[in-house]
Amino acid sequence: MKDTFGRTITYLRVSVTDRCDFRCTYCMAEDMTFLPRQEILSFEEMERICTAFINRGVTKIRLTGGEPLVRHGIMDLIAQLSHHLKTGALKELTLTTNGSQLSKRADQLAELGVKRINVSLDTLNAARFAEITRHGKLETVLAGLEAAKQAGLKVKINTVALKGQTDEELDDLLQFVADNGFDLTFIETMPLGEIGGSRVDHYLPLTEVRANIAKRWTIEESDYNSGGPARYVDVAETGKRIGFITPLSHGFCESCNRMRLTCKGTLFMCLGQDGNVDLREVVRSSESNEPLQAAIDKALNLKPEGHEFIIEEGRDGPALNRHMSVTGG
Repeated sequence: MKDTFGRTITYLRVSVTDRCDFRCTYCMAEDMTFLPRQEILSFEEMERICTAFINRGVTKIRLTGGEPLVRHGIMDLIAQLSHHLKTGALKELTLTTNGSQLSKRADQLAELGVKRINVSLDTLNAARFAEITRHGKLETVLAGLEAAKQAGLKVKINTVALKGQTDEELDDLLQFVADNGFDLTFIETMPLGEIGGSRVDHYLPLTEVRANIAKRWTIEESDYNSGGPARYVDVAETGKRIGFITPLSHGFCESCNRMRLTCKGTLFMCLGQDGNVDLREVVRSSESNEPLQAAIDKALNLKPEGHEFIIEEGRDGPALNRHMSVTGG
């Protein structure tokens, strides 16, 4: 699949639920209204759409949320999709999680062919963790990370860069991932949805994060490529990689290889644009896959060249009204 700018689409992110057991301050409002059950795709509908994308050349699927592991029966969907791993049509099936359910699910994920996962973790300070997540418990996530490690899952920690928070813990975070054999990626906060606070106050460009790391650690450019937007450096003292995802300070739209499916069947061609195609209506109105393939073709033609993210003084509101949890980041 190629879009009109010549980019090959090989990666589909699937939000399986808009619900989450955390309320992270940069992602969601404290009081959220979630979708009614009848508006959400069934697992059969999700599997049908994913299979259509796999048949068109998608080789990587990431399950997201909200928090994907809080959806009842989620392991059934993972089991269905894992059949494509066995045929070789799908090269990777993975997920992004907040880690709260990993103690219960890590072994099952490994058994179903999941090799690596991304875990969102913004702080190692328990009080700060409770403040950022609004009511999450750090010890639960740390126990989940240990379970993932014991299950043989490769773990990458995703840390949203937050001024006055992340910048105070850089050394601790680097040492933590080194001690546990994890990779680490920093992400700039993105202006999605009304969160009830200022993003300007907390926006921390990753150019500053990288400069601060370089003062105390020896870093060198890495040629590692995960197939995503992160740019990597190697840390000589730990032998581990650090990734930087910089949608605001250093765009990466020219290499975008992905689309995003929400739990209600809306296909977004860009995280930072509102253009979309309704796949739920297509799969519910016809048992034939021809209309579904036509809808995918339409989406390819509509995929924009770049996003519209801006965070700066005087432009503190969201660039888009939908929350990060709707499309899973």
